[in-house]
Amino acid sequence: MRKAELKRKTKETDISLKINLDGKGKSSISTKIGFFDHMLESFSRHSLMALDLKVDGDLHVDSHHTIEDTGIVLGQAMKEALGDKKGIKRFGFASIPMDEALTEVSVDLGGRAYAVYNCHIDYGMLGQMAFEDIEEFVFALANGLGANIHINVRYGSNRHHVAESIFKALARSLREAVSIDQKEEGIPSTKGII
Repeated sequence: MRKAELKRKTKETDISLKINLDGKGKSSISTKIGFFDHMLESFSRHSLMALDLKVDGDLHVDSHHTIEDTGIVLGQAMKEALGDKKGIKRFGFASIPMDEALTEVSVDLGGRAYAVYNCHIDYGMLGQMAFEDIEEFVFALANGLGANIHINVRYGSNRHHVAESIFKALARSLREAVSIDQKEEGIPSTKGII
């Protein structure tokens, strides 16, 4: 089974996460940031990864550390659960509409951390969550996972809809990238390792 369990404690956050890449999309999420919980539940559902996540963060400061550190831990847990990455598809792509918004996400699990985040939406709040923290989450996830993640918000005007399209497209592209390719007999790289 492709599972991992991680704990990370700093002066800013205390995080525990259990992940199953081959889950059914069920989750138990508590970050104490309502909108972020909603996005992570959607991520779990559309990636089909089972997530059991508990985060205690310095929310008296703001949402930034909680969201960024969650991205780090989620990426590290996914990397651990993937093991040597034998037989995975490695690449994933999704284009997800949410009402007036459309987001495209491309992923490569090739071991090199890099993120591109193209989003024209003005910053603002989504409940207790700052919209700009989505970008921080994506960069932290890419670094923790060792992945290339390219996010392109093609259009949209409603922050809520744009955020949902980002998290759903990210989930669907990762679902494809971590899935097992029945034709792949080894590591999907000419180097023989990723």
